[in-house]
Amino acid sequence: MKRTHVFLAVALAAAVSTTAIASAQKSLPAARSSHTATVQLRHTSLGSILVSSSGRTLYEFTRDHANKNSCAAISGCSEVWPSLKASGRPTAGSGIKASLLSTTSGHQVTYAGHPLYTYSGDSGPGKTSYVGFKSFGGTWYAINAAGGTVR
Repeated sequence: MKRTHVFLAVALAAAVSTTAIASAQKSLPAARSSHTATVQLRHTSLGSILVSSSGRTLYEFTRDHANKNSCAAISGCSEVWPSLKASGRPTAGSGIKASLLSTTSGHQVTYAGHPLYTYSGDSGPGKTSYVGFKSFGGTWYAINAAGGTVR
């Protein structure tokens, strides 16, 4: 009888956790796709880094290889770290080298060969608290105007 109660308590806790996770994931923003994506430069406490047109930090993933999105193959990764996508040619904001901007065959924007991502939990423009964050088997860093890693 005692084992049944323990089992039921564990099952109930798992169900509550699953419901909370599902509820939280519903509130995550989806990856945005537009005709054009603008990559801009923003000065932060880490220095000048690439940001989206809304000012959100753009990230590289250390598991990626040149122009290849590795996050897409990892369960749950794309929901937490959405790709910056564009159906047209990306636009370079002030301080960004247009020659370093491109897209993959899947329309993900790249900079100096780095596929670009946003973070679904980003709380606002210019936030850098997730630079250097380790998840999904790699580390997420910001990128500077030269295409270098910002740690």
